[in-house]
Amino acid sequence: MKLICNQKVLANKIGIVQKAINSKTTIDLLKGILLSTENGQLRLTGSDSEIKIETTLQAEIEEHGSIVVDSRLFGDIIRKLPDSFVQIETDSNSNIYISCESSRFTIKGLSADEYPKHQDVHVENMSTIPQAILKEMIKQTSFATSQDQTKPVLMGEMFEVSSGNAGMVAIDGYRLAVRSSFIDGLNDDIKVIIPGKTLVDVNSLMSGEGDIKVGFTDKNAIFIMDDTVIVTRLLEGDFIDYKRLLPKECNSRVRLKTKSLLNSIERAALLSQSEKNNLIKLSIKNDVMVITSNTDRGNVYEEVSIELEGSYLDIAFNSRYIMEGLKNIDSEEIYMEFTTNVNPCIMKPVDDIEYIYLLLPVRISSNI
Repeated sequence: MKLICNQKVLANKIGIVQKAINSKTTIDLLKGILLSTENGQLRLTGSDSEIKIETTLQAEIEEHGSIVVDSRLFGDIIRKLPDSFVQIETDSNSNIYISCESSRFTIKGLSADEYPKHQDVHVENMSTIPQAILKEMIKQTSFATSQDQTKPVLMGEMFEVSSGNAGMVAIDGYRLAVRSSFIDGLNDDIKVIIPGKTLVDVNSLMSGEGDIKVGFTDKNAIFIMDDTVIVTRLLEGDFIDYKRLLPKECNSRVRLKTKSLLNSIERAALLSQSEKNNLIKLSIKNDVMVITSNTDRGNVYEEVSIELEGSYLDIAFNSRYIMEGLKNIDSEEIYMEFTTNVNPCIMKPVDDIEYIYLLLPVRISSNI
């Protein structure tokens, strides 16, 4: 293999495929990037057992070929080279020669013949989704996926579509995030569970402009953005029937400014950061919400102006969970709906954005 390509473009493409490489794997080939040439392009592939990412870039191909190169070393070298053209050449002993201006590297590669072959996944009918919509849906839900490997289904998000209404749902046992949106042209009914890590990677690759193509088979999800293709294995199992968790009524409803509440809770959480549960207490009365935290390090008192409909209430939460919800609500004002101090609270924007964040409270003790 012998080719010449642009250093900056190559460095960017390496960063894309590295998202699919698990550095903890014990298989050397899967620590590497597969380089291959075809039709005036250099193709880069990164993969593990769950996800494969392929991307291409234009290159001047003098000799066709393929090789596997250590992902971390190759990426570090290319990123440190001058902003110029890079020449990459291989020999029959799997040596890789990298040249750029006055820099010369020789590193050892691995034969591409033994690189794991993935079955090509083809979807006849790909759906087109505006990147801005999908990006927002992932951002507002992905933080609520579970990190508990004993519950693999909850480490993913349910993506469901019915009559053009698309919903992304994440739940970890303590909170639930649901973001819905009508997407024109999304006509097929869909109900799949996509790994949360894959969605975070997809989100990081989207610019927020233009469209992304999305398709599903029985076992895989496929995302296509320009010259990058992501194929991920769907999670198997039954997702929680989240609609049964949503309270059907509330006894107290509060309207308040999102940023004011977030700022107050961030200050109140300063004292509880070292505590196991990061507890804060909300006391709702008339036109004010009082936020307190009492710990061995001291205590804090905050007030936020509110509009209250319904009963007074004292309730406590894990401050980190409530802050993460608030940070992902872009609306200026929110509603908080309560039933009792042991039932879930629902936070949602005042405007028409279809977003629900449900959070379980913590039982109040006398020292909070």
